[in-house]
Amino acid sequence: MLEFDWPWAFAGLLLPLLAWRLLPRAPDAGGTALRMPFYAEVVAVAGQASGSGLRARVWLPALAYLLLCVAAARPQWVGEIEMPPQSGRDLMLAVDVSGSMAAEDMAVAGRRVDRLQAVKVVIGDFLERRVGDRVGMILFGQAAYQITPLTFDRNSVRHQLDTSSVGLAGRETAIGDAIGLAVKRLRERPAQQRVLILLTDGVNTTGALQPLEAAELARVHQVRVYTVAFGADAQRGPFGISLPSAEIDEATLQKIADDTGGRFFRARNTAELAGIYAELDRLEPVEEEADPIRPRQELFHYPAAAALLLMLLGLLLPQRRIVAGAVS
Repeated sequence: MLEFDWPWAFAGLLLPLLAWRLLPRAPDAGGTALRMPFYAEVVAVAGQASGSGLRARVWLPALAYLLLCVAAARPQWVGEIEMPPQSGRDLMLAVDVSGSMAAEDMAVAGRRVDRLQAVKVVIGDFLERRVGDRVGMILFGQAAYQITPLTFDRNSVRHQLDTSSVGLAGRETAIGDAIGLAVKRLRERPAQQRVLILLTDGVNTTGALQPLEAAELARVHQVRVYTVAFGADAQRGPFGISLPSAEIDEATLQKIADDTGGRFFRARNTAELAGIYAELDRLEPVEEEADPIRPRQELFHYPAAAALLLMLLGLLLPQRRIVAGAVS
């Protein structure tokens, strides 16, 4: 239906009447005029030529003013009552983009890819199922950076992940800093909704916070940390020779998960990684009651544009003036 958000603006329709009644009349400027005995014939001819134009010059400003008052009242089209999606967890994803993520020991659709490309595919599918969750993302290497805040816009989160690259945050690995940054972003949210999913393929080698110190911080602020160790046990080297993969500190990742009430997962290939995120996807969300909303579409620009067109049209009309009893 059509509603006016500021209906009191229609009081402006009384302003021209008040001005006409209360403001003093303009003084007669005097001057001279030519008296003609055949004035009636002149008026008849002039009226036939410009009568419609004069009437238009009176009604166009009046109609334009009416439309401006309508625009000032903020007309809105109000839709049907809708229930917004209930919100679930505040979910922060921390993804390792250090130099070791360039190891090409993964396969997607029969094609060999590096670890980061495999992560993009799996997390992209995971994000599609996070309806109702606020999702944010941290990329970490030598330093940790939040590239998207907590948001319902999962497409933006996926776009930021898809456009990331190995080494974007440095070549080393700061697991502790990534956890610390996530806690800082999540600590103001409701306690039962704070979840961090951290994926790494290496060992903490740099950063201001040690991983277990960061885990203690997460425990104090009730942030559940789910850690995912990702990477094959061995990777193909030159001439097809199997080489040991980079070391993963599974013991520390297990300890972080245990201390914060989360779980530790080990993924050696893309299928296992997808299975882990499917299991994470089954975590029971904490739902909140959502207030019903009615979508509103602003319409003020339509009467405002029409008023502007009428004023421009009035400026284009010919200027003629007939004075009673004389022509000036």
